[in-house]
Amino acid sequence: MRAGPARVERTLATAPPEALFILSAVSQYIGAAIAVSLFDQVEPQTVAWFRVMGATIALLAISPGFYRGWTRRDLLGAAVFGIATALMNLFFYLGIERIDLGKSVAIEFLGPIAVAAATTRTMRNAGALLLTVAGVVTLGGVELDDNALGVFFILLSSAMWALYIVAGSRVAQVRPGVAGLGVALAIGTLAITPVGAPNSGPVWTSATLLLLCCATGVFSNAIGYGIDQYVLRRIPVRRFSVLLALLPVTALVVGWVVLDQRPSALDLVGMLAVLAGVALQDRDEIHVPEPEPS
Repeated sequence: MRAGPARVERTLATAPPEALFILSAVSQYIGAAIAVSLFDQVEPQTVAWFRVMGATIALLAISPGFYRGWTRRDLLGAAVFGIATALMNLFFYLGIERIDLGKSVAIEFLGPIAVAAATTRTMRNAGALLLTVAGVVTLGGVELDDNALGVFFILLSSAMWALYIVAGSRVAQVRPGVAGLGVALAIGTLAITPVGAPNSGPVWTSATLLLLCCATGVFSNAIGYGIDQYVLRRIPVRRFSVLLALLPVTALVVGWVVLDQRPSALDLVGMLAVLAGVALQDRDEIHVPEPEPS
């Protein structure tokens, strides 16, 4: 392994999961902010399709031999993971077309909360989860007057997010690097092609639109979900699900800085509650061998 990739592997294997989550979250919501800026020119479902496709190309390009060693069970797991991820992206974009980015992510966090609740066994972790939930609920104060359809799409995305965590954990354990994620997203791309492809004409005829649509995939999926794969190899699903609460906080900050979606004082209180909950939970890890020096 070359020195550069080896250093990246070692960093991903040893850096604090909280730091990796913040890096992942920043990358994901830079991608989401780019996507929102495209919705006036490209349908959200088409942006979601290019997001998954662009990430697939990027991940497979850096995963030589990604096609080797797959069993039928591995492929089935990758298919579930990839389709759940693609649908999560699709429903999320349909939601954020109608609801602010920070609010959308707060509602979407119901999926990870459900996973964390199902896997929490100690009072300390239960307290951390309750504090985190309180913060997310505070961040997600969405009025339903004209947002019912947007909330519906975000709730669908939330369900797919829960499946993403559970299925993604298995893929992370059975495939090294990001090859499993790349193959999964290739399957996911095919799954949402009937929805994303029909309105894609303007993208194919504009180099700028094509570049921006694919950039959403690189930032949000290739980098963001790629980091998730490394983190899922190191920590239990319960801790991973609670750490995901850092995403609504980061989305709030990105929405504020990039999209001028200003948080209220109550939003800031919710942010502090989330950070307190993340800090309180047990920092247990799955034992994995350290990467061999190159």
